[in-house]
Amino acid sequence: MMWSDLTKLSWTAFRELLGAGNDLLVLPCRATEQHGPHLPVNTDTVIGESVCRYACEKAGVAMLPPLCYTVSVGHTPKWPGPFSLSHETFMATIRDLAEWAEHTGWKRLLLVNSHFGNDASLRVAIDQIRTARMGSFQIGLRHTFKLTDAIWNYFISDAEDLHANKAETDLMLHLAPDTVDMSAVQDDLDRTVSKVFSYPVAQTSLNGVTGAPSQGTAEAGKLLFHEMGDALTVLLERAKTESPPLDHSLSS
Repeated sequence: MMWSDLTKLSWTAFRELLGAGNDLLVLPCRATEQHGPHLPVNTDTVIGESVCRYACEKAGVAMLPPLCYTVSVGHTPKWPGPFSLSHETFMATIRDLAEWAEHTGWKRLLLVNSHFGNDASLRVAIDQIRTARMGSFQIGLRHTFKLTDAIWNYFISDAEDLHANKAETDLMLHLAPDTVDMSAVQDDLDRTVSKVFSYPVAQTSLNGVTGAPSQGTAEAGKLLFHEMGDALTVLLERAKTESPPLDHSLSS
């Protein structure tokens, strides 16, 4: 079974999959946006899809094709590269996909996100879906960069408001080194520390980077990737059979 490539299956294969009790879907949520002068605009997609594929194959969990155009409005048009949906369009997309998943037999949907800008929209969409489908459909969210405390601490080791930093550069040097131009690397500091208000990247970064990508290495990327993939695998194994802490539905 190609767990990470469901698009190659027929509808009869889907039915057999569901009939065998495989009712958990993973939906990778990515982005297409600038990642500084040294990384490609598909950085979040490559990282997120690769981590999900690794974990889904190990855990035997079905993975949908990734959403590659999501919420990147925080990057503004200052640099070419971002292609963004509005928050409302993205939330509606998640709601529609969840509805179709439930109608066609799936019972669980885990959104696995690799782009900071998607967080707020995803949390609102989940709140809407879990309320409307209480008792019949389970939905949750995990971020690839926050799968464990250790992973998160590694990501923010050079910048708390990170973007195209050491961790992302590490991963891309391991996963897609031919798309990384280390000769173009430009570090840029995190200017958001101690700020009261929230600012788009155009008001915090000189070049679309926040962090120290010049420190990136493929060796570190390989270790980080496997740490992320293994952490997600553990979560997927739990998600296969998890039940609500209390039995309650809208009809009770």
